[in-house]
This record gives sequence, structure tokens and C-alpha cells, in this order.
Amino acid sequence: MAQNPDVIVIGAALSGLTAALALGGSKTRRPFNVLVVDARDPQSFLPDGRASAITASGKAMFEALGVWPSLVPHAQPIADISVTDAAVGADDRPSLLHFGETGTSAAMIENRHLHQGLLAAAKQSPHITFQTGSPVTDYNFRPGLARITTAEGASFRGPLIIAADGANSRARAAAGIAMHGWNYGQTGLVATIAHELPHHGLAEEHFTPSGPFAILPLPGNRSSLVWTEWRDDAAKLLALDDAGFLDEISRRFGNRRGAISLEGGRHAYPLSMFIAEEFTGPRLALIGDAAHVVHPLAGLGFNLGLRDAAALAECVHDAFALGSDPGGDAVLARYTRWRRFDTVTTAMALDGLNRLFANDNPALKALRDTGLSMVNKIPPLKSLFVTQAAGQSGSLPKLMRGEVI
Repeated sequence: MAQNPDVIVIGAALSGLTAALALGGSKTRRPFNVLVVDARDPQSFLPDGRASAITASGKAMFEALGVWPSLVPHAQPIADISVTDAAVGADDRPSLLHFGETGTSAAMIENRHLHQGLLAAAKQSPHITFQTGSPVTDYNFRPGLARITTAEGASFRGPLIIAADGANSRARAAAGIAMHGWNYGQTGLVATIAHELPHHGLAEEHFTPSGPFAILPLPGNRSSLVWTEWRDDAAKLLALDDAGFLDEISRRFGNRRGAISLEGGRHAYPLSMFIAEEFTGPRLALIGDAAHVVHPLAGLGFNLGLRDAAALAECVHDAFALGSDPGGDAVLARYTRWRRFDTVTTAMALDGLNRLFANDNPALKALRDTGLSMVNKIPPLKSLFVTQAAGQSGSLPKLMRGEVI
């Protein structure tokens, strides 16, 4: 194994593997030698119950990386999106906003399948190697080459370290980069259910006083549920047996899809919004949850991470083509300019939506229902929402336009 790779990626989850493929995958024009480091063996990662909405730009990126064919069997196209604003258990849930007539271009894929596809592609590239099973215990972000040392004593140096090690990033902490934000006092409950009747590709978002309850279609008569509850209420729900838990799901899910059953376990995640004070440091770039944590109500968290990986890879490839330092200050400054504004505006928009809907104020309910209905009736405004949901707004990196770099 090379002791001095071109790029060191910390973290072998979704964002880290995507970044590794964008820099050293078999489809890149000039692949870098990439070392992926993780304290765990990525083959042993346990399913976390979550699924991701892959936007049109995310699909284009996976196609450019050569990963999409392996994901197609596990992808469920989203044919329609319906948004309602109703109390838990309400019999009448009129759709205030839907996108069926324009299509969505998005697809749902369970994270376990995403990870398997990305990992298989990374292992097929001769330019990507793995150092797993031992945590990084020391970081040295020197001006020339950064260095990491693992608990087993292995040491590696390179011009760029990419921190893709999650919200509690040790690489970010070692660089002294602070996170700013807040906890919502909400918990995201995640479960997969099987149901008797087909979903026809419909994704539903029911806003309740505690937060959104999302029903997201999966292949077959299955759906991924992501619902938000206040922390204490979530703890009570998790304490229920399976029958009681299913009863609570039914109150929110309704009976439009016949009998339902749990498939797999339940998962819970505390919800918050945090953004790194800086997206880069000397010889260091943050991507994914290491750089930002956002509310999951629109399913944009992973797609923000994809944009990070695509933008950073383009910056690094462009620098090398010009004979510049791929981990130098100019590259990192360009990456920050590219990603910070988009991240902050997206995070604040999601924060505002969560605060607007996660309450039972009658005046606010009337205002938001009127607003959603107006969007539904104005085609240009609805088209703007579709463009945003497809991840095709702003300055897209080449990979997210389907271009090989």
C-alpha cells in the first residue's frame, strides 16, 4: 500500500466513497491515488434503516461515475409528490401541493444499497485502496503534506485530506474547526413498512404539529417512513411493542394502502442544524455531515454531500491540469466559495420550513396552507420548486451534469 497517496479520504460511508470515486474511480479521465481510511470495515456496516431521494443531478453524477447501473434494480422512481398539512389521525388530508403532472426525476434508494454499490465500484478501481479497522489517532496538517497516524501505528502522508467522517468528525475537531447551529428538540423516527396495496410511486409529506411525517416509496409494495416527533414523545413511541408502534404508524399513515407491517427494525436520530465555521483548513476539506447537518424534511442532506464531493473533485482535477497543488490554498478557497453559500441558504430554508410547520398555531396554519395552494396553482412557481427538488439549480459541478472529469 502506498504510504503517500494523492488524496486521503477519512470515512468509508456514502459521502466518503463518492468522493473517492470522483477522484480515483475507474471512470475518471486522470485518476488520483486515493486512500480511504475508516475505523470500521465498510463491509460490516449495518443498515441504518434510512433511504435517500436521489435527484436528477445525483443520478447524473452516479451515471458519470459508472455506479448507476448497479443501483437501478434498487431504485424506485418518484412519480408524484403530495404535500398536506393535517393533524395526526385526520380523516381528510387534501393535497395542497403536488407535482404529478410535471414529474419529479427523483428516485428512492435504500442507503444499504447505495453503500453496497459505491463500495463495490471503489473496490474495483486500482487507484483506490482501503485502510480500515483502526481509527486515526493523530492528524498533522502541515503546510507541505498532511499526515495521519492510526492506532496501529500506520502513517500516511498526502497533499489533501478529505474529512467525510460524519457530524462528529474527529478530523474537523483536530483542525480546530468549530460547528455552529442548534438542536431542534426533535427526533427523526425511521422505519420501513410493507403494505397490501401499491404506492404507484407516490411520495407523501404530511406536516403535523410535531413535524413532517413522510411516506417515501420503495421497490415493491414497501415504503420508507421518516417522521418527526418531539424528543419525549419519540422516546415513548420507541418504547412501544411492535403492535403498538404499528398502531401509531397507522394513525399517521391512514388505510389507503391496506394492511401494513413492519419490515426490519426501528431507528431514531436526533435532529439538528449545524454548519462548520470553515469548510476547509490547511490541507483539509470537509464534505457531507462533517461540513453540515440539516433537517431531513426535504431529504436534501445526502444530495448536499454529493454536491460537495462533485465540486471538490472538480477543483482538485482542475488544479492538477494546471500544474497546481491539488491541496493548496487556491483549491480549498475555490471549494469554499462554491459550496458555502448553497449550503447555508439550503440549511436556513429547511430550518424556516421546519419552524413554520412544526406548530399548531391556527394563523400560521392558514398562512402556510394558502401559500402552498398558491404555489400549486402557479405553473412557473411550481416549476421553480421542481428545479430545486431535482437539484438542478445554481452552479452545478460537471459530474452533476453527467460529465466525466
